[in-house]
Amino acid sequence: MSIERTLSIVKPNAVEDNNIGNIVGRFEKEGLRIAAMKMVKLSKERAEGFYIEHKSRSFFTSLVTFMTSGPVVLMVLEGEKAVERNRTIMGSTNPADAANGTLRKLYAKSLEANAVHGSDSLASAEREISYFFDKNELCGRF
Repeated sequence: MSIERTLSIVKPNAVEDNNIGNIVGRFEKEGLRIAAMKMVKLSKERAEGFYIEHKSRSFFTSLVTFMTSGPVVLMVLEGEKAVERNRTIMGSTNPADAANGTLRKLYAKSLEANAVHGSDSLASAEREISYFFDKNELCGRF
């Protein structure tokens, strides 16, 4: 199998609740490697650009407000089937529907404050990784 990369974000509520280590540890325990990681406070413009595909949706403004409310941890995860595995580890977008033991079931506060973000496809992963990371910041295996 080929190694994939995916973007993961520890959202402001999980950072505020001191769950960065729990989340990173879970990814590593599940066999994903950290290829890059940094903590940042997103500007309104940066958050709007990242979520541009949702601009016409009713939740766009509140999502941008939430994502700029505190620091986030941006990560590039890599491993076999990284996109799919990350999404399984995270659980359903709505924490009320997430399986027991998933990150969103454990650490989310609401649908919006759902603790983590993960790319939903290889194409999204490529776009999202390049949005936040320069190639020279990637320290993984490929």
